[in-house]
Amino acid sequence: MNASALTSVTVLAGGISHERDVSLRSGRRVADSLHANGIAVQLRDPDATLLAHLAAERPDVVWPVLHGASGEDGALRGLLEALDIPFVGSTSAAARLAWDKPTAKELVSRAGVHTPRGITLSHDAFRELGAVGVLQAITEEHPVPVVVKPARGGSAQGVTVVDDASQLPRAMVDAYTYCDDVIVEQKITGTEIAVGVIDTGDGPTALPAVEIVPRGGVYGFEARYNAGETTFFTPARLEADASSAAAVAAVAAHEALGLRHLSRVDLIVDAAGTPWFLEVNVLPGLTETSLVPMALESAGYELGLFYAALAEKAVRDHV
Repeated sequence: MNASALTSVTVLAGGISHERDVSLRSGRRVADSLHANGIAVQLRDPDATLLAHLAAERPDVVWPVLHGASGEDGALRGLLEALDIPFVGSTSAAARLAWDKPTAKELVSRAGVHTPRGITLSHDAFRELGAVGVLQAITEEHPVPVVVKPARGGSAQGVTVVDDASQLPRAMVDAYTYCDDVIVEQKITGTEIAVGVIDTGDGPTALPAVEIVPRGGVYGFEARYNAGETTFFTPARLEADASSAAAVAAVAAHEALGLRHLSRVDLIVDAAGTPWFLEVNVLPGLTETSLVPMALESAGYELGLFYAALAEKAVRDHV
């Protein structure tokens, strides 16, 4: 099947996660791009009627653009697999691995990619062992500066860069608001980049790295989705060797987690040119300020044609 033979694509966007608005924006842009290339698209906000609708309508392919747990933890993908409907993106098993940041860090580290050392703490352990003693143990083993973030989730929600130990208690509380498990990890200083990895049929390929320079110094939620809050450089301003190393690391992370079609790998490149893996997103944002579309355009892709090719690949991969 070629892209022009696709007769129906259902784009799922919205949902009930903290990232609902981002999902709606991403879904609308995907739907509009596909429609502009002659593909009939239905844009749906998932609800209790969704599964019955998909089972009855049997679209050629489903494109989940649901950020947060509802779209990225593997559950929805598992249901699509049960319905035997092709879908864009990683399988349910791979999504579960990537969604859990401590698991992803361990698997990517085993593949030979550097990742910051850190510790993962459950909310129960934090309370039962005593916050004061736990925080003291953390700071002794992982002195500031550190980054505190939810073990699952996206869009930098609940993430805090802690430069002073006095900020750590508040950072832990903020992170536990979003997840029952929290990572405290070494802060790597360097150039923050995002590398998209795509595969429309010739194997995983790294897109040009996007360098991220937030106006406030931290690439948080507001900096990600409000125009003017962050300056981006595509391709990133890296030496050739560092750029190549980042591309290799991104593809290695993608493959270590068994991902497919499309992912975004977030890295820090230190002063020595070494890329450090932070996390991977199996469903990167596709809004007007998102990084993967920037990288695609920098690489010369027309978004509508690329999205159609990705939908076609999903159909070919369906077994």
